[in-house]
Amino acid sequence: MVKLHGAVVVITGASSGIGQATAEAFAREGARLVLAARDPQALEAVAQRCRGLGGEAVAVAIDATEIAQVRALRDITLALGGRIDVWFSNVGLGAVGKYHVTPMEAHEQVIRANLITHMNDAHAVVPVFLRQGYGIFINMISLGAFFPTPYAAAYSASKFGLKGFSDALRAELSHEPHIHVCDVFPTFVDTPAMDHAGNYTGRRLSAPPPVYDARKVARAVVDLASRPRSSVMIGAPAWLARISYAIAPRMSVHIAARMMRAYFERAPAAPITSGSLYAPPRVAGGIDGGLRSPTQRQLAVAAGVAALAAGAYMLAGPRNANRPRRPISRRVPRSDASARGRDDRRRDRAAP
Repeated sequence: MVKLHGAVVVITGASSGIGQATAEAFAREGARLVLAARDPQALEAVAQRCRGLGGEAVAVAIDATEIAQVRALRDITLALGGRIDVWFSNVGLGAVGKYHVTPMEAHEQVIRANLITHMNDAHAVVPVFLRQGYGIFINMISLGAFFPTPYAAAYSASKFGLKGFSDALRAELSHEPHIHVCDVFPTFVDTPAMDHAGNYTGRRLSAPPPVYDARKVARAVVDLASRPRSSVMIGAPAWLARISYAIAPRMSVHIAARMMRAYFERAPAAPITSGSLYAPPRVAGGIDGGLRSPTQRQLAVAAGVAALAAGAYMLAGPRNANRPRRPISRRVPRSDASARGRDDRRRDRAAP
């Protein structure tokens, strides 16, 4: 466990969304924050908010896809705080579109942002944790680590890969009782991520309800720093997606693909854009992405009912479909069977 007041906490991807919400949550606990992202102006604005909330905060602009810059972030943190208690690895990007239409460069950048940055973070800080004898490394993953995302193939590849990396790293460090590798798996979260994503669909991007407040995810991350454990899942859809894919993977993904195709057919037109794949967004966007609306609760209830119905179907459907059929046997009418039995008994008595 880490005492949060005065704890030295590094957060990458801290300029908006979950990163900003988590920085503010740690600041309320009195933590000493080192915030990292590509946009120095957006980072400094977040750092100022954190100072106003009672924490100490320093902004360090880096590109976390470059290991040398991540090592520099580590060294700056050690020079400022003398140690590192918590490292929250939170960089993430997306590119949406048909796989063959989305540029290969966009796919590669998603992999670099969603997987390589986390590997860079761990490679930089694990030696520090080993020298200290303690430390908490927290990976922001998503339900995408359990459920493939059609029309975001590189995103799926990165999240599946990140979960595998985190599991492997946790196993390597299992002999260190005070070093923890923790994973966070939220469902859809209301952040500017959709506006920042590469969009190669020609349609406006959104997320299906229910969409959760980023501050809920931030509280879960802060709780992991207080009570480390291997993983935490946030939101019922994350559990439903994990279970449905485990039970009926092919059917689950086909249903998701049909839903996305139906959405793209009716969604408003939007320009093709690389978003913030290669450069910081023009506007950081703050914590919220505007995906929640006054009708969100009604949509969430409807989505929950639909998900439960689909789950029940997947539980029953594949099992019944694969169950071998019993052979069809013709039943002999009772009267005929009785008569046949009487004839057999007569023959037995008449036999010598």
